[in-house]
Amino acid sequence: MKEKIFINARLIDPSQKIDEKGSIILDQNGKVKAIGKNIKKSDASSSAEIIDVKENVLIPGIVDMKAFVGEPGYEYKENFRTLSQAALAGGVTSIVTMPNTKPIIDNVSMVDFIIRRGRDKASVNLFPCASITKQIEGNLMTEFGLLSSRGIIGFSDVNKTIQNTELMARIMDYASDLGVLIMQHAEDYELSKNACINDGEIATRLGLEGVSPIAEKIIIERDLSLLSEYPCRYHINQISSKKSLEVIKKNKNNGKKFSVGVSINSLSLNENDIGEFKTFLKISPPLRTEEDRLSLVQGIKENLIDVIVSDHLPEDEESKRLPFAQAATGAIGIETLLPLALEMHHNKSLPLEKIIETLTINPSKILKINKGSLKKGSDGDICIFDLEAPWKLDAEKLKSKSKNTAIEDRKLQGKVMMTFLNGKLVYSQ
Repeated sequence: MKEKIFINARLIDPSQKIDEKGSIILDQNGKVKAIGKNIKKSDASSSAEIIDVKENVLIPGIVDMKAFVGEPGYEYKENFRTLSQAALAGGVTSIVTMPNTKPIIDNVSMVDFIIRRGRDKASVNLFPCASITKQIEGNLMTEFGLLSSRGIIGFSDVNKTIQNTELMARIMDYASDLGVLIMQHAEDYELSKNACINDGEIATRLGLEGVSPIAEKIIIERDLSLLSEYPCRYHINQISSKKSLEVIKKNKNNGKKFSVGVSINSLSLNENDIGEFKTFLKISPPLRTEEDRLSLVQGIKENLIDVIVSDHLPEDEESKRLPFAQAATGAIGIETLLPLALEMHHNKSLPLEKIIETLTINPSKILKINKGSLKKGSDGDICIFDLEAPWKLDAEKLKSKSKNTAIEDRKLQGKVMMTFLNGKLVYSQ
């Protein structure tokens, strides 16, 4: 592979506090050789390939901490190839995949299978999770140490919560000893049973069972209390409400070490968008009020929320076009993660560097992986996007196998132009 130099770029790398016009050089192995405003063409070898970024923004490849891939068992919804294509079109170069496949990733043979299959078929960096409990049933712990040694990045029961407090204490105790990452979905089962929408006026009007933000808050309060006794690597997959933020703020101010995620859906939509039973907006946790949405944006600004995830969950059309209560939960989002996040820059809710930070270096630090940065020696995973390019979302043109986007026909501003993985061009507009 030839050396590459990217010129005329707006370089943004929060890991180095860089936001400047300049150049970046990748060596023959696809690693970052040099970056900054002082880099000139003459610093690259005479045979180097010159890529003119044309004043567009160049950032580290995005790290998505929560996405579902359909292999094995649900290949009709998504597979490694289609997930990779969608991710790269969205500037995402590293993905944490969830274990709710069929069979579930809860044993060594499944881990070996998923890593081998991913290596053969995926064209992105894959970091698989295993389930916290066997079969995601919330009863028996999986073998954290053994599974970690085989390549598991963290443990999650996906959209199910560990309800049993004694079990959760034991999980955190073991996780503390072994140094593994626990990723919890916060939603009390009894309070959320049969619910499919935020509890409130809209739920009443539509005649649907609602779930209060209290269900989320209770689990967060419990887990953070346990964290005082068992200080493990603990991550809340995604929060959705102002009430949860209040608890998080209090605990972070008291010095507790944990991390928090939020879905891009919760930052860009609210319960009013559901309208008359739009099932493509049925997600978990549910869309909350506009006040909640604004609080979450503020939570990112105040460093209470660390990462933004796509919560990419493909579902076939038949399972979404049902009565709201019966429709499948989830929406695709990996390809539109960045453009939606950029809305917060365009409407001046958040600084651009802060948005990029939540998508690159922050998830990398939580996961303890060498991604999300363009420091010298780092992998040449790069996303180049036009910050101002306007476009309208057409679900049929998305790369995912399933088309259940929550933002069909939405007008967006900001489009990925090129994506590089280890220095190789893997997507071009």
